[in-house]
Amino acid sequence: MKTETSKPMKVEDLRIDQINSVTGLVNQWSKSGGFMGYYLSKGVVILKEMIKENKCVKWLSFPAAIISTGIRGIVKDALKRRYFDYVVTTCGTLDHDIARSVKEYYCGEFYVDDSKLWEQDVHRLGSVFIPSTNYGEIIEKFMQHFLEDIYSQGYRELGSYELCNLLGEYIDSGESLLKIAYKNNILIFIPGIIDGAVGTQLWLFHQRHRDFKLNLFRDLDKLAEITFKTRRSGALILGGGISKHFLLWWSQFSGGLDFAVQITTAQEYDGSLSGSRLSEAITWGMLKETAKHVTIYADVTLVLPVLLAAIEK
Repeated sequence: MKTETSKPMKVEDLRIDQINSVTGLVNQWSKSGGFMGYYLSKGVVILKEMIKENKCVKWLSFPAAIISTGIRGIVKDALKRRYFDYVVTTCGTLDHDIARSVKEYYCGEFYVDDSKLWEQDVHRLGSVFIPSTNYGEIIEKFMQHFLEDIYSQGYRELGSYELCNLLGEYIDSGESLLKIAYKNNILIFIPGIIDGAVGTQLWLFHQRHRDFKLNLFRDLDKLAEITFKTRRSGALILGGGISKHFLLWWSQFSGGLDFAVQITTAQEYDGSLSGSRLSEAITWGMLKETAKHVTIYADVTLVLPVLLAAIEK
């Protein structure tokens, strides 16, 4: 995002007694000059404009790890408010959403004896502890019942977005991200659908029902239908990996994004897509030269609640 102005803005000190709300803090950051707080305030402005523009198609991308945390609730609230029309994520989002809709995950620590956790049948995902009985067994039971149900209805071939839609319809929990997306007609695309517990269950079901198949060309057909007629689009990109790339790749077919906010902890010096600045996407036609965009280097679990709370005001 361009920062040149005809008259430079002076740096102003933040004041504790003026931080009485999220919006108040963000407003102060917009005049602080440094460092990521300043860029977060720019992100709020861009997202506000993007969400308010009715003709703009809005995308959200994120990797699955955050769905194991309380940030799942922030993502669900954003979908309830229809901030986004489409989601791109990874298979683990299905894993964690299904498992947490049935059983509990627990707050843990990064710095523990992982061998002892293994002996206790506890998986560690960063600082989240997941009893093994609350994960694999839950997902297997849920998915096999679900797949038998849709198979009996005649489903034989599905794209990832169709699978997610059926899962959202099937799952009972009102706390499920999948259920909320289904109720709000938000399509979820998972280009790496077989890379996770749900993907393994799909493969196992296929061993018994060889005529049941995933067809990711159906995803591409739907994406072509969306992007080839899109004139203006925007995205909130959390983290990187396949979710970020898939979203950006398909954005080029609509002429590039008009709005983009990226939150990442990765750096670009190693050439990684996860760490690449959004401006790099201009060279690929994935982001318009005129686009309003900003990259915020920060932990999503810290920044996303502030970012989305601030655009409410």
